[in-house]
Amino acid sequence: MADSTVVSEKPGASQVHGPRQFDLDRCVHCGLCLNACPTYRELGLEMDSPRGRIYQMVQVANGAPITPAYMQHISLCLACRGCESACPSGVRYGRMVEDARAEIEAYRTEHAPRGRAARSLRRFVFGRLLESRGLLTFAGTLLYLYQASGVKALVRGMGVTRLLGRLGDLGQFAPSAEPPFFFRQIGRTFPAEGERKYRVAFLAGCVANVCFARLNEASVRVLTKNGCEVVIPEGQGCCGALHLHSGLRKEAQRLARRNIEAILSEGFDAIITNAAGCGSTLKEYGELLDDDPACAAKARAFSAKMRDITEFLAGIELNPRMGTLDATVTYQDACHLAHGQRIRSAPRKLLRAIPGLTLREMPGSDLCCGSAGIYNVVENEMSLQLLARKMESVKSTGAGIIAAVNPGCMLQLETGVRLHGSKQRVMHVAELLDLAYRRTDDRK
Repeated sequence: MADSTVVSEKPGASQVHGPRQFDLDRCVHCGLCLNACPTYRELGLEMDSPRGRIYQMVQVANGAPITPAYMQHISLCLACRGCESACPSGVRYGRMVEDARAEIEAYRTEHAPRGRAARSLRRFVFGRLLESRGLLTFAGTLLYLYQASGVKALVRGMGVTRLLGRLGDLGQFAPSAEPPFFFRQIGRTFPAEGERKYRVAFLAGCVANVCFARLNEASVRVLTKNGCEVVIPEGQGCCGALHLHSGLRKEAQRLARRNIEAILSEGFDAIITNAAGCGSTLKEYGELLDDDPACAAKARAFSAKMRDITEFLAGIELNPRMGTLDATVTYQDACHLAHGQRIRSAPRKLLRAIPGLTLREMPGSDLCCGSAGIYNVVENEMSLQLLARKMESVKSTGAGIIAAVNPGCMLQLETGVRLHGSKQRVMHVAELLDLAYRRTDDRK
């Protein structure tokens, strides 16, 4: 295998801790991961496959310098973890690419810092915006005014986004604000309908409080319909997933400690999220903090109680009192649910439990849609390529609704509907359940 990417004039990268040696040694270079890798399927380049990236990680671990080409190959990885599902050797690729990005981030800070504007924006988004309810509320209010005033529709209708080039492409992925924001529910407790069977904590996320407020409300209603007393813990905050995927490991650890301290001591039966990407990181707090003697045991206990909302509901006796939904639905596997958490059947079980709903499987449902956290921003061109292919699969099913289990995927798929779709509706599995339960209530 040729190595054309790890030669550079900048030494010193090996002094920064990257992927663990025992993780690197697990890969036997069999190549079974190649067809599961979206970037390899698009480009056909070995260095943009999991095997090729691991080969480069090994070279850096053995003393080769970090280069711009190496940074780009690692950046182009979606971290979708599809390769983990395909790997017969149990390679922990998701952890490896996160460690590699943390190593690159440390290297860049010392040897190749970003421009001032990029550094300021990155520091604001990761260090302040995602952690501040006030700033998120302010940003959400501005976004809502932009939408409600008609300026957004005018800009899109006049084709201004096309004139802006790449900036316009990024604008296609901008979420919508949904006032009243879910922040006002944090700290509240919602009683179970009927007999209380479970007491659960619900993690509302960060941006989701602004852009997916209705989804969060629907999730709480579905849980209460199924015998759950739902607590929205006051001290919760951003889970740190976006930080971790962007190489900001220490910041992710700090956020993990905050969530653990805010939630674990309450003795909940389960801690629930409706965001598969967040859930994957939350379930791995034990690994994230395994080198912290003061918090490692608590982190493992926290992770043991984490459940995706579909995983939790599929594991209990589901309330069957639902109205009929006459709809044809196709389901998009969220990468961090199917590959990161190895949960595939639970969302499908719930969809099939809804009266009248027809589920049609799409080809390649577990191939990444191109969202991948902030990937559609930092690697916009590849993201759009993957989205176009995903929408071809969606259209082949003839479904009118695309069901998903991750807000990031939902934003991506909504963009796909605008660009390539046939007016399909994108809904979370929890929203479909909520709709079915509300139709029963309407008949009372």
